[in-house]
Amino acid sequence: MKQFPLKLVSRRMLAPTVGHYVFQRDDGEPLDYIPGQFIQIHFQYADGTTTKRSYSLATIHDHALGPGEAVEIAVSYVPGGAATALFEGLADGDTVQASGPFGRFCLMPADANRRYLLIATGTGVTPYRAMLPQLEQQIRERGIEAVLLFGARTPAELLYGDEFRAFAERVPGFRFVPCFSRELPAQPHPDVRHGYVQQFIDEFAPDGVGDIAYLCGNPNMVDACFEALKGYGLPVPQIRREKYVSSK
Repeated sequence: MKQFPLKLVSRRMLAPTVGHYVFQRDDGEPLDYIPGQFIQIHFQYADGTTTKRSYSLATIHDHALGPGEAVEIAVSYVPGGAATALFEGLADGDTVQASGPFGRFCLMPADANRRYLLIATGTGVTPYRAMLPQLEQQIRERGIEAVLLFGARTPAELLYGDEFRAFAERVPGFRFVPCFSRELPAQPHPDVRHGYVQQFIDEFAPDGVGDIAYLCGNPNMVDACFEALKGYGLPVPQIRREKYVSSK
């Protein structure tokens, strides 16, 4: 497995326990990826044993212009976690070793659907951020629709929420539906819902003929939505899944 160095350019907090990290390859090579893929960060435990963690690419890039330089990921901080200690200890200009990209949780060129149902919780929303240019192109060229149901406990934990709302306002055909399980915003948008994402699938009347669904995030949510969508007649190949489990 070929590894390459990533140099930290900047970071900011997306939520109280989630950081957004911007890297660039430090070997002069581009990272040619497909939105929805992930990279692996390699590091050592204190006892010297090696390990790795997987992070979906959050980079927004117009691939018609070629591979971009930025490598963006969202990192959940886990108390006492070795990966958390690594990322919290990074300063601008520091490097980490990475490999990839990997994965097939991507929009497929052969898709002939009428709508994408994108469902996520937590950092599981990261790959959908990277997909936004592709979705905009498909909405424009194929006339499809896309709905993003994104579950968070509170408004402070709605990762990239302002970006998704701005995209929805700019791009007809894309709808952003935040679902808050604990606390609602002070002045909620009409598309805001109170509860868990799986509670609102019925509202969008999934259709086995015209819909393709993507599920990413908490394994319990993924399983519940998978069963619900099968009940609506979506064939299993039209329900694409990726489960996120926070690793220390």
